[in-house]
Amino acid sequence: MSEHSRAQEQPDPTASAATAAAGEETGPTPELVIISGMSGAGRSTAAKCLEDLGWFVVDNLPPSLIPTMVDLGARSQGNVARIAVVVDVRGRSFFDSLRESLADLDAKSVTRRIVFLEASDNALVQRFESVRRPHPLQGDGRIVDGIAAERDLLRELRGDADLVIDTSNLNVHELRAKMDAQFTSGDEPELRATVMSFGYKYGLPVDADHVVDCRFLPNPHWVPELRPFTGTSEEVAGYVFDQPGAKEFLERYADLLHLVAAGYRREGKRYVTIAVGCTGGKHRSVAVSERLAKVLAAEGIETVVVHRDMGRE
Repeated sequence: MSEHSRAQEQPDPTASAATAAAGEETGPTPELVIISGMSGAGRSTAAKCLEDLGWFVVDNLPPSLIPTMVDLGARSQGNVARIAVVVDVRGRSFFDSLRESLADLDAKSVTRRIVFLEASDNALVQRFESVRRPHPLQGDGRIVDGIAAERDLLRELRGDADLVIDTSNLNVHELRAKMDAQFTSGDEPELRATVMSFGYKYGLPVDADHVVDCRFLPNPHWVPELRPFTGTSEEVAGYVFDQPGAKEFLERYADLLHLVAAGYRREGKRYVTIAVGCTGGKHRSVAVSERLAKVLAAEGIETVVVHRDMGRE
């Protein structure tokens, strides 16, 4: 089924434009999600996931029309309570228009979130080559030229995003699971945190808001009886937190995150990714991530633990 046919099956807020102009009453302002990111990173999959969750999804809507869409949704008698808009790269003037629209929405106190889909250059090149399609910005150049141009164009929007999802190592089902976890209806927590362990030898997570290094702790890898285990085991976790400074480090970092979380709530930021690294992402970072997640959850922060590199070696 095409994007257009799916949209036609949903209540169409634009159909009420004439009656709205004639003085139709305005209801609650719809919740708004703007989906953007790198071409090939999974914007369409993210949009389809929200559509399946009951959102009214509009693909490639000109940014200048986003405030109008929200206004029309407010006049839909509650039929359009949640709107998701997919915006992609169209040129510099396109994103100048997006910034103006965001400023308009903020002035009207519209609840809106930006979801940014990210992926590594290698992953994006492989995806474009697999479907034998050019990058929309490569022109007469190579795919990597188009990717570089797009990254530069999207840099500011990525910095403003409420949620960044790196899809480099995700399949379609894993991306849908991440979207489901963030947008499934229910009591909305004030802040959601993802605590991710990783190994520095595999590179920094590109979607991390905070990165903390626990390589100052002795490595259980060099303890023969602990080497086969991971940081999820009691043996390794006990070893890690018996080291000088380990418990104090966790307590002080948790205090810092408590301060940061309060600021995020005040600023309306609802998602944060905390990356905890060690050499291989198997022992220390895993143990610290597990313990840190429990501390955050005890403070009322909805927390998910992801061990990015555990099992890679």
